[in-house]
Formats: sequence, C-alpha cells, structure tokens
Amino acid sequence: MRCPWCHNPEGINTHPELVWSAARCIGHGQCVEVCPRSALCLTRDGLVIDRDLCDRCGKCAEHCPASALEVLGKQVTVDDVAKTVVRDKVFYEKSNGGMTVSGGEPSLQAKFSEALMRAVHQRGIHVALDTSAAMRWESLGSLVELADLILLDLKLMDEDRHLEYTGIPLELVLTNAREIAKVAKPIWVRTPVIPGYTDREDNIGNIARFIRQYLPTVTRYDLLAFNKVCIPKYKRLGLAWELEERDMVTEQTMEKLAHTARDEGLEFVHWSGMTAGRTTE
Repeated sequence: MRCPWCHNPEGINTHPELVWSAARCIGHGQCVEVCPRSALCLTRDGLVIDRDLCDRCGKCAEHCPASALEVLGKQVTVDDVAKTVVRDKVFYEKSNGGMTVSGGEPSLQAKFSEALMRAVHQRGIHVALDTSAAMRWESLGSLVELADLILLDLKLMDEDRHLEYTGIPLELVLTNAREIAKVAKPIWVRTPVIPGYTDREDNIGNIARFIRQYLPTVTRYDLLAFNKVCIPKYKRLGLAWELEERDMVTEQTMEKLAHTARDEGLEFVHWSGMTAGRTTE
C-alpha cells in the first residue's frame, strides 16, 4: 500500500483527465449520447466513466449543459507559464514571495522545470523548488542550483516503511538531501503528519536528528497536519481514498511531535494545518 501523500514517480500522468461533478450534474444524458467510445453510463448513482475506454476527447464536456463534466490538464509552453507568473510580480515584491515549482515532483520534467526557472529568474522573481528528493541527482541537481529556496519533503526514516509506502529507497532521498545541503541554499524541511504512517515520535525525532547533523542550511522545519481536502478530487475522478475514514490529527499530537523535534536541538520547528476541533497556521 502506497501512502497517498507520497510522491511516486511511477504514477506520473502527463495526459488530460476527465472529471465529473455530482453536485452539478442534472442527469441530462446528452454526454452519454455523444461519447464516440461509449465510455459513459448514467446510473441511479450518477455518471460512471469507463476510464479504459475514455480517450479524453472532451465531446461529452462540450455538450454538458451544466458543466458537470470537465477535461483537466493541457499542454503549455515555458513562455505560457512564465507570462502567467509575471502577472503577479507586484504581489511577490510586496509579500517577499515568488514562484514555487512543485507538483508532483518537478524533476520528473526536469528540462521544462529548468527552463521555467531560468525564464522567471530573468524577470527578477524569487524561485522556490518543492521536491521529494526521490530522483537521480542528474535530474535534480540543476534545479537545486537554480532555486533560491528548497522545500524538501522528508517523510519517514525507517528504510522498510519508506520503501513500502513511497516505493522509493530511503537512502536515495537522504543522499540527495545531503547533496542539496552542499549547494548552500536555504532549505525548509516539511513532514506531512499522517496517522498510522509518519506520526510516530521516533520518526519525527530521527528526522530532526538528521537535519541537525547533515543539513546545516535548514532554516525551518514544518510539521503539516493530515487533512482531507483531497476527498472531492478523488470522487470527481471516480476513485476511492483509503484514508477517507481516518481520524484527524489532534492538536495535542502536533504539539507533542513539535516538542520531540525541538528536543533534538532544532529551534525552528513549526506546525500548521487542520486538527481535530481546530485550524491553525
């Protein structure tokens, strides 16, 4: 079983995807009639999409009077994205912000990410790289060199559990983390706190110890509380999410894990996100 919060290079999908919104659907049925591959079926429970047959042509979405069907994803050029980013340059300047290259994993499309980072830098905009460090350094290194700030995900420090839940050897991630530190860029490390996966005190303590020993340029360690905001996205894609019934993390758990990290000598520990009964930043 793979943790849904973890990056998985094997799961990369660069193709558009057809999604359906139950809240918008009025049961008109024309989408079923116009589908050239007979991939749609209207049932009492709503629209069923046979994703093995569907080729995302978009004809059903074009004929849907309630816009309940939508094709997500499109091909863009580096210049297209750069122009979109530049529109908010004044906001970045006032907020001390910039562009974050994220994903997924941006190094899966390393050439595009590198070209985009260069284009935005030329326009005087700060660039952050959000990475799981789960790729070969040949793909990741050039992006690290271009970034002004690295957002680094460290999830688990147990080799077997890391491989089971993410599909990636832990040593690859830790080796890349050490290489990132050598580039001497500021790093923010983040750990998603997921019940039953990453929420053990020994795990957080081991991550904090690794940061203290091997990542001298880290200026912030963030613990990110598990949330369920992705549920509607799974439903629109016709997928079941295995953590949908999992309880939210409590505020007490987040405080305890933050103290665990601070006890390892880190002074820059923060936690944020939704907790049982409260939302905090």
